[in-house]
Amino acid sequence: MVDSLPRWLLDVLGQDVQFWLGYLTNGKHLNWYASVQYTLAAGVLGALVALVLGTLAATARNSRSAPVRVLGNIYTSVLPGVPDVLFFLFFPLAFEQAVEWVRAQAICSPSDLGSGHWPPCPDANLILGTPEYLILAAVSLGIVYGAFAGNVIAGAMNAVPKGQLEAARAFGMSPLQVMTRIHIRQMWVYALPGLSNVWMLLFKSTSLLSLLQISDIVLWADRLGAPNFSRSAGFVHPDWRWAYYLVLLIFYIIITFISEKVFAALTRWAGRGMATAGAV
Repeated sequence: MVDSLPRWLLDVLGQDVQFWLGYLTNGKHLNWYASVQYTLAAGVLGALVALVLGTLAATARNSRSAPVRVLGNIYTSVLPGVPDVLFFLFFPLAFEQAVEWVRAQAICSPSDLGSGHWPPCPDANLILGTPEYLILAAVSLGIVYGAFAGNVIAGAMNAVPKGQLEAARAFGMSPLQVMTRIHIRQMWVYALPGLSNVWMLLFKSTSLLSLLQISDIVLWADRLGAPNFSRSAGFVHPDWRWAYYLVLLIFYIIITFISEKVFAALTRWAGRGMATAGAV
């Protein structure tokens, strides 16, 4: 990038600025900047999965069916106690090996199945790339934080005044209409403050993407900040990881600030026309 600049501009910038401009725009740094998309994609997709699972879990907890209520309570009670990093490692590995086992039953010969090797035969080996691992990461985050979202949504559904639900039934609305038009519609104004905290926790966990062989911003920061030596240039820089981690700290603070503004706007939107603390 520096070589493409006009000569007069290079003279104005000076040697020091040219060095930093060239250093921060080399191929490795461009890969670091591009890896932000993986962090954002994992956070957004994981949040969507968590919202869907949380809504289903909250609905299950209020179900008239006892088995469904038990499943909903187990999900929202047990999963929050599981360390997210442990489940983040367990679920993708378990999914990958489960698929390989199914493939092995259909592809591998009986002698291969009894060999004790894993996978039993080379054709059963499942090779995943960054997109597949990114989806598995998003699902893993969604499953864990869907339990937190379920607790938040269940509490918000219980916060909706019962009198309004009874009034809707008195006007002849069906149970489905009461649920979708009254209960869920008013639930969001109570749920959004709690869901914003769940989103913050979920997005912080995107720093674990490197555990799934995804070259995310944390992995690139560690690589770029480590002491760098090359044969052509010699010793480029000492241990600068603290500086790169500082950039990550600022990045997550910016995401937190933007998220707070977005959720505040959503809360105002959800509270329109409602006589609650969230209304404007």
